[in-house]
Amino acid sequence: MLKVSKYRRCCAMKRVFLIVLDSVGIGEMPDAAAFGDEGSNTLKAASTSQYFSMPNMRKLGLFNIDGVEIGAKEEYPTGAFARMTEQSMGKDTTIGHWEIAGIISESPLPTYPKGFPKGIIEEFSRKTGRGVLCNKPYSGTEVIKDYGEQHMKTGDLIVYTSADSVFQVAAHEDVVPVEKLYEYCQIARDMLVGKNGVGRVIARPFEGKPGAFVRTVRRHDFSLVPPKVTMLDQIKDAGYEVLGVGKIFDIFAGKSITDYVRTTGNLDGIDKTLDYMDRDFEGLCFVNLVDYDMLYGHRNDVEGYAKALTYFDERLPEILGKMREEDILMITADHGCDPSTPSTDHSREYTPLVMYGKNIPAGGNFGTRRTFSDIGATILEYFGIKKKISGETLLKF
Repeated sequence: MLKVSKYRRCCAMKRVFLIVLDSVGIGEMPDAAAFGDEGSNTLKAASTSQYFSMPNMRKLGLFNIDGVEIGAKEEYPTGAFARMTEQSMGKDTTIGHWEIAGIISESPLPTYPKGFPKGIIEEFSRKTGRGVLCNKPYSGTEVIKDYGEQHMKTGDLIVYTSADSVFQVAAHEDVVPVEKLYEYCQIARDMLVGKNGVGRVIARPFEGKPGAFVRTVRRHDFSLVPPKVTMLDQIKDAGYEVLGVGKIFDIFAGKSITDYVRTTGNLDGIDKTLDYMDRDFEGLCFVNLVDYDMLYGHRNDVEGYAKALTYFDERLPEILGKMREEDILMITADHGCDPSTPSTDHSREYTPLVMYGKNIPAGGNFGTRRTFSDIGATILEYFGIKKKISGETLLKF
């Protein structure tokens, strides 16, 4: 463990900007085969595209992380870095973010490879007053293509799942107004507890005409409340702010988030992060950039994935340029979603951690860490908060 300088600027505010590049894994974990993900390597897959270029992340040390073999190592990285291991028994958004925040989930959340039990569907139909279509694992874009026209004729809700712990409800905005769809999803969220406590209920509104249906940006996630104390709870309880950008509010069911903004994609997410960087606050700004996973990983779009990573790298100098004396930037991921494999689901992979700031030792290589929770522990250490979560700090400040 490295110890950094105790120098502090008078009256400076401590701020941590934690950015999750959703699904940007960096190679299969030792137990990947048990999850059906042997050979997965999301970052390497994207790097095969002619559109892949990440010179700014390389400068921070991304290519120097254990196991990353996609380009020349940076001789003098300006950031510190580590390879993060997921201890939780899962590979989804909820489990990944919870572990970053200090919760190791020993049991996986329930999944439904054959669809939801008849009793759940019947209760949902009765409580919403609408019929149900599909009830199978399905691609989100394909399900509206296959069931959208029938939904428009009948008003029945399209319910589907995936390999993840999700109960997804799709409806055309002209048939079911978005706010009403949210009400239906809240009904499902209230139902799905205990042994059927899926990680997320997701509202999936769409628009368009048969043969040309498209999902809209008004998606909304209804997550389980985290079952244990998180770093967010501890930061808020200590009197600091916790700002959420993108899906963060939904992932943590709003718990201990003092202010938040939803986003329409990576461009909007980066813009809103930059807006928060202009704001005077002390605490954590927790960001999720979802396009890698939602638009490219699940759709096996290697070129699109590469372009999205390149776009983030192109915007990274703006983020670095707004950092203040006491700011720390952390860039990580929550799981993998290799766009080059036959699977369209998440993959069990290591994730990167890149850190930057005047309080971060340039070139610090923290090797392979035991758990994502080391991120949360490090953030609590920076704010001088005695941790009540899993994980060990990478640094003593």
